[in-house]
Amino acid sequence: MNWEQLKQASLDDIMAWAETQPWSQAMADCAQDAEWHSEGDVWTHTKLVLGQLLELNEWPSLTPHEQTVLIFTALFHDVAKPLTTEIDPETGRVRSPQHAVKGEHIARAVLRDLECDLAAREEIARMVRCHGRPAFLLERDQPTHEVVRISWLVSNRLLYLFALADARGRDTDSMTRPEENLHFWKLMAEEAGCYDQPYPFATNHARFTFFRQRAPNLHYVPHEQFSCTVTLMAGLPGSGKDTWLSRNRADLPVVSLDDIRGEFGVDPTDNQGRVAQEAQERCRERLRSETSFAFNATNTMRQTRGRWLDLFADYNACIEIVYLEPTFEALLRQNRSRGTPVPEPVIRRLAEKCEPPTWIECHKLVISDGETVS
Repeated sequence: MNWEQLKQASLDDIMAWAETQPWSQAMADCAQDAEWHSEGDVWTHTKLVLGQLLELNEWPSLTPHEQTVLIFTALFHDVAKPLTTEIDPETGRVRSPQHAVKGEHIARAVLRDLECDLAAREEIARMVRCHGRPAFLLERDQPTHEVVRISWLVSNRLLYLFALADARGRDTDSMTRPEENLHFWKLMAEEAGCYDQPYPFATNHARFTFFRQRAPNLHYVPHEQFSCTVTLMAGLPGSGKDTWLSRNRADLPVVSLDDIRGEFGVDPTDNQGRVAQEAQERCRERLRSETSFAFNATNTMRQTRGRWLDLFADYNACIEIVYLEPTFEALLRQNRSRGTPVPEPVIRRLAEKCEPPTWIECHKLVISDGETVS
């Protein structure tokens, strides 16, 4: 089945499809901590959560898209437990550290193979990453900041509804208190005005500043006097970044890692230290002269991208991120037509680690699948 067929399928048909997949079979073989999951293995819990979604009072009023997001969040929320489960050597308890983070990547890969549209795929992947956050809200030093941050990644309303189904999808009496704690997530988000929408910051720069501060002030509105605008391009090789710039930002000078590699005769598989150093210097030259420009590289991993964003922010630049991701078939075709194509295995490895940008990283975000822009 492909994505379009799965969106139209019944829950029973979706579960029947899922049970044929290797990731669900691995979940069925993965034990859980008996105190938190006395119902048994991960797949048993997943099926119970799916059933609890339909029991939610709000379920009939959700849109088909919202129902789809919740169903696939449930399918994938614990998909990485087989990769992360371990026995605590001191307590003997079963734990699965970082399973939500790794689950985000697995969900993204499976949905990509299903040809899920980019917007829905990323919404589901981010829900998987954030699915456990509501249960621990009261442990946060600043719980209001927590719901505000999450509101710019996923819908707090859908996250709350999923958390309810997740808590109810277990056969454990001790889970009644955590379900009560979930209601604080809804209350906190409603009070902050971000239950069914992203938190309404006064300005884009106020939002950008909030996410970059170590001790953020939710109501701080910084003065806006940008030195220039930097457009950071992001996307796998062959995604069309050069074409997008020529069509949409033709007036901007470009600092391109590919161009620098060509100038220096450095292969993409060689050590990139010299290329990165030269790129940094060229960026600094433009930042010091307060000249707007575009920075063109793959920039598909959050950590790598963050180092460049830190540089631009240090010079008080307004930061725009443009992320391009056509269908994988189109991307590979476009890559083959390049003067120096990147080997397909390299692209596939990059795709496995890809972390598309979000609004918490920049002032302006453009995401395009080659047909639509959001």
